[in-house]
Amino acid sequence: MHVLGARPNFVKAAPVIAALRAAGAEQAVVHTGQHYDERMSEIFFVELGLPEPDVNLGVGSGGHAEQTAALMIGLEREFTSRSPALVIVYGDVNSTIAAALVAAKLHIPVAHVEAGLRSFDMTMPEEVNRRLTDQLSDLCLVTSPEAIGHLANEGVPVGRAHLVGNPMIDTLLANLDSFDTAKVRAAHDLPERYVLATMHRPANVDAPGTA
Repeated sequence: MHVLGARPNFVKAAPVIAALRAAGAEQAVVHTGQHYDERMSEIFFVELGLPEPDVNLGVGSGGHAEQTAALMIGLEREFTSRSPALVIVYGDVNSTIAAALVAAKLHIPVAHVEAGLRSFDMTMPEEVNRRLTDQLSDLCLVTSPEAIGHLANEGVPVGRAHLVGNPMIDTLLANLDSFDTAKVRAAHDLPERYVLATMHRPANVDAPGTA
């Protein structure tokens, strides 16, 4: 069971869901409704080919305690009724930590996609969420090598960490043909060489050798 709540989750989940579908895995998708605006939610399901959610909890906005409590109540109901073999969570939003906490207390294994990333700034709610989620996860699916060291420094057993690559890059590569750079240039009155240069490197467009 995939738990998705916010825009970054949708982008990360798309290639994972596609790969599991190709492998014949039975899947369910819970949309928590943490992001609910059409431009922050529905458009990603359409453009990324995500399956229609099996349920939308519709938790909406609110303070951290209010929102996380609503998420936990709804997710506990879904996990109890559906009995998933594995709960897959993504990133570091409130939906992520709520799902990991509920699953752990129900003794359902948790897989965390994008585990081990750190800002080392505990004033950020996302840092709290990602650190706690990693402690609760049975599978820490790591997107960059340094993240393995971060997990080890926090006492996460090395056997839980698996360097799998970055699904955000998979989504990017899968959608390259959808980019209309000419339309973007026209909309912002940009010359072609400016867009080409800044797509590849943050270089001065007037520097020698810039495309």
